[in-house]
Amino acid sequence: MLEAIFAPRSVAVIGASPDPDRLGHQVLKNIVQHGYQGRIYPIHPRASQILDLPAFPSVLHVPDPIDLAVMVIPARQVLPVVEECGQKGVQGLIVISAGFKEVGGEGKALERQLLETVRRYQMRMVGPNCLGVIDTINRLNASFAALMPNEGEIAFMSQSGALCTAILDWSKPQGIGFSRFVSLGNKADVDEVSLLQAWNEDPHSKVILAYLEGISDGPGFIAAARKVTRNTPVVAIKSGVTEAGTRAASSHTGSLTGSESAYEAAFAQSGIIRSRTMSELFDLAKLFSYQPMMQGNAVAIVTNAGGPGIIATDATERSGAVRMATLTPETIARLQRDLPPTANVYNPVDVIGDARSDRYRVAIKATLEDPGVHALVVLLTPQAGTDTEEIARVIGELAATYGKPVLASFMGAMSLGPSLKILNEQRIPNYTFPERAIQSLASMARYLEARQQPEPEFVHFEVDRERVRQLFDRVRESGRVELGEIEAREVMEAYGMRLPRSRLAQSPDEAARIAAEIGYPVVMKISSPDILHKSDIGGVRVGLADATAVRDTHELIEYRARKYSPQARIWGILVQEMVRKGREILVGVSRDPQFGPLVAVGMGGIYVEVLRDVALRLAPISRQEVASQIRSIRTFPLLRGVRGEPPADIAAIEEVVLRISQLVTDFPEIVEMDINPLVVHNQGEGAVVVDARIILA
Repeated sequence: MLEAIFAPRSVAVIGASPDPDRLGHQVLKNIVQHGYQGRIYPIHPRASQILDLPAFPSVLHVPDPIDLAVMVIPARQVLPVVEECGQKGVQGLIVISAGFKEVGGEGKALERQLLETVRRYQMRMVGPNCLGVIDTINRLNASFAALMPNEGEIAFMSQSGALCTAILDWSKPQGIGFSRFVSLGNKADVDEVSLLQAWNEDPHSKVILAYLEGISDGPGFIAAARKVTRNTPVVAIKSGVTEAGTRAASSHTGSLTGSESAYEAAFAQSGIIRSRTMSELFDLAKLFSYQPMMQGNAVAIVTNAGGPGIIATDATERSGAVRMATLTPETIARLQRDLPPTANVYNPVDVIGDARSDRYRVAIKATLEDPGVHALVVLLTPQAGTDTEEIARVIGELAATYGKPVLASFMGAMSLGPSLKILNEQRIPNYTFPERAIQSLASMARYLEARQQPEPEFVHFEVDRERVRQLFDRVRESGRVELGEIEAREVMEAYGMRLPRSRLAQSPDEAARIAAEIGYPVVMKISSPDILHKSDIGGVRVGLADATAVRDTHELIEYRARKYSPQARIWGILVQEMVRKGREILVGVSRDPQFGPLVAVGMGGIYVEVLRDVALRLAPISRQEVASQIRSIRTFPLLRGVRGEPPADIAAIEEVVLRISQLVTDFPEIVEMDINPLVVHNQGEGAVVVDARIILA
């Protein structure tokens, strides 16, 4: 799909310059000097030759076809040149030029025109305002980066060109290599979704890294990432996340979510590994590109020092994703036979401080041959007599034999330079401290678990969409965006949710008749589109046990409503069945501008904002995702039943969440929504929507 950009047969550099200090000269030189084998055409209005290559005044003067054009010209010149590229049949563009959307005003309009031209000629474009593109497979450095990276198996995309140059500079001495390296710039055309689609099942890339400042197409990103992560790990770091927008949200759900929550859910649902720091990003890059995938989550540790072994063990147990392997009796007997009596032959295996490479070999070989070990971490502290370089060679030799991931943590600096170089040459990822090695393995284990999940199963219920559509139209026609309780109940009913029996009363006597039909005790609430916070005015009364209490309450609530808001439209007083006690759950929705509806599930009731115990997923939600969502809240054990309590009807919660997911997917105009509480009864007894609130765009 993007072959013309990554593997072009010919490249034109528009803005190539004979002046070595100009950017156009540097870009051309990068393409020429790093081994690109295709044809190269410098484009300059006056020069006849640049870097010993014939130059042409425009792409239209080049006699041969051009696959890729790289533009290093002022922004105001870009549009007519792109038009010429379209006429020439150029398929790919890299627009390094700045001065577009990032400067606002005219630049924004210029970028719109640029994209229109690109699409009219069915070209693909990286940029504008980018560092460029590097493909080490085809030895193409179409960028103004000072360095050509080492060849490797990491594909990297970034929205920051400056970060790209820093990473290239840092990666060289680290021995880290890349297959493809892309600075996205303004992402007018090619964006993170395009690259994920292009790199899906790329044989040259074992891991994809992404530095993201924002995502243009949230649902498209999730769909593309879901496909890619089935085969290739994707590790992303997201910067620029703010929660400021949540302060404007008026519902419980709005106050508990925000863009950070949406990104967290998006990464989790699409199988992306989220990195919090750049160091963690490259810790994972080295592990995934250097080592095979683990086939389980049991870790063995070999160390020459007790303290680091304990630290690594603690980190393993705390990770929640990997565990300490239990060595077989055969492995333990073998270690007892071949190691000194003072060695610890259980996991972590401590070969003692005076260990040299022969002792490390015994321990590493025995643990890697143990069928219950899925990964190995080798710890070393440099001590007198420690032959660190030979130990590094032993680790590399044995790691290449057994097909299990092997990581090292050589702790120190001054005396370890040569041995660290050997580890890197043998593709053994080394971590300064043991916790980072364990953290990386835990991320690999989580990725493995996510990859092994079945394809998501999306459920579609029979619902009355037209009824909801007509209701929303009526609400808008009345000049409102928030539904009254009666209207919200109608939406819930149309989407198949269980509600308490209720009817609207216009007088105290009618309220008493309704209460008698429903059965005591009852709840009574004011019903008005102009009074949204009913409790604030005393507009809700519960536990009413007889007709006298019902009549008196009708008069009292109506009086309070009239006093609070004389102009309010009073639809009546709602008389409602009092739902028997159960576990109270919140199901809520807020709409994220990038990703769409974000569905929250957590413990509900009056303490929802105190506990802040919610789990979030982006709609549409699959059966598997809703099951994991509910089980991930901290208070889930209360639903499962504690101290002899029967379990709650978790299947009923799952069904309500799936129905809400379908509702907010069907109606994108729903911007916020709360069901609080959803009263959940014991297993097999269902769940009841007691109160619901819906806000439209």
